[in-house]
Amino acid sequence: MSHASVLIAAALGGIVLLLFFVMKLRLHAFVALLLVSLLVGVATGMPLTDIVETVKKGMGGTLGFVATVVGLGAMFGKMLEVSGGVDRLANTLLKRFGEGRSQWAMAIAGFMIAIPVFLDVGFIILVPLIYALGKRTGRSLLHYGIPLLAGLAVTHSFMPPTPGPIAVANLINADLGYVILFGAICGLPAMILAGPVFGTYIGKRIHATVPDYMQQEAGEVRENYDDLPGFRMIASIIMLPLVLILANTVSGVMLDESSMVYQVLGFFGSPIVALLITTLLAFTLLGTKRGLSREEVMGVATKSLEPAGIIILVTGAGGVFKQTLIDSGVGDVIGHYMADSSLPPVLLAFIIATGVRVIQGSATVAMITAAGLMAPVITQLDLSGPILGLIVIAIASGATVLSHVNDSGFWLVNRYFGLTEAQTLKSWTVMETIIGVVGIIMALILTLFI
Repeated sequence: MSHASVLIAAALGGIVLLLFFVMKLRLHAFVALLLVSLLVGVATGMPLTDIVETVKKGMGGTLGFVATVVGLGAMFGKMLEVSGGVDRLANTLLKRFGEGRSQWAMAIAGFMIAIPVFLDVGFIILVPLIYALGKRTGRSLLHYGIPLLAGLAVTHSFMPPTPGPIAVANLINADLGYVILFGAICGLPAMILAGPVFGTYIGKRIHATVPDYMQQEAGEVRENYDDLPGFRMIASIIMLPLVLILANTVSGVMLDESSMVYQVLGFFGSPIVALLITTLLAFTLLGTKRGLSREEVMGVATKSLEPAGIIILVTGAGGVFKQTLIDSGVGDVIGHYMADSSLPPVLLAFIIATGVRVIQGSATVAMITAAGLMAPVITQLDLSGPILGLIVIAIASGATVLSHVNDSGFWLVNRYFGLTEAQTLKSWTVMETIIGVVGIIMALILTLFI
């Protein structure tokens, strides 16, 4: 057996073990990724002391950026949630769009809210609004709920500073400005087709009403919104980091590196500085200026890091897995093998992410695994610039499709809308698949122009 064959076998065995640990043994993804990284290092013949150094390098290199950005984003999102900014955004959009176009209001609200707020949190906050709309109009909850979920899911998968695209972009060294730009271009058509269009269709075929065990939540709809922060302020705070990061990317293309404007935009448009500014504004405008003490703001910020900490650690372990593939020599072999494939790298990234997603369910694990496998291919093909942004979108698309019973999102929708498993497959699963398929189609179209 040749050395290259041993390396390939070690990589494939590592992926199988990862799936076995996560699915069968129910081992946490953080521990599973670290353990598989160590085993791949041993199987490929790396010196044992080098394996430990690879773990340190992979974890440190990944978390230096991801931990900072995800942590700041979580604090910013929690302040938006606690202040009532999510309610203000959704209800102002509903009022301006009118009841007849409320599906579009819910989709846009979901799209904006998921930029700083985790998908499940945004959904749970706005479920009472979906219940109220369903009761008021007599329509299926899916008529309004699917557009909301589509908006949340598109941003959750495609748009930084949500953790998934942040992690993938870091692992393959993609510019976040391109990820934001392509995430919007690919995500908006996906949101429209999976949201208002599909929501109207499925709402006529599955009449979901408020389940009995959720009647209490159905009554918890705020009547007075006068005490909430203003819509313009909320929208401005959400869009600020995106604008700063995009300005940084544009300046890198259009301006000379020696110019002062380039230096200033590069500083304020770096994701860490952009999110730090936004988080400080959120602490002030949504916290202390609205009557919260500094201790209460600190408490909100600390609480926000609980779910973020898990994502940060899993991402760090993903960085260890990627570094192990590179340092062991597996990366070079995989890179050569996949680079010889006739498939475009964008489509290859989508297929890898889809395979892992369908088998084990977690979108985060699928994205990180796919990014780790694509990193050596990217190096081998010497890819850089905008194409890396499209590969991030392709991985996100693959990690979105075909959500089923091994995905927590499936059961979240199943419970809150009182659906059977078959109905959840026909609604949530199809919606997720539409998002992923439209996302990869749009990404492939964009490859023709860059």
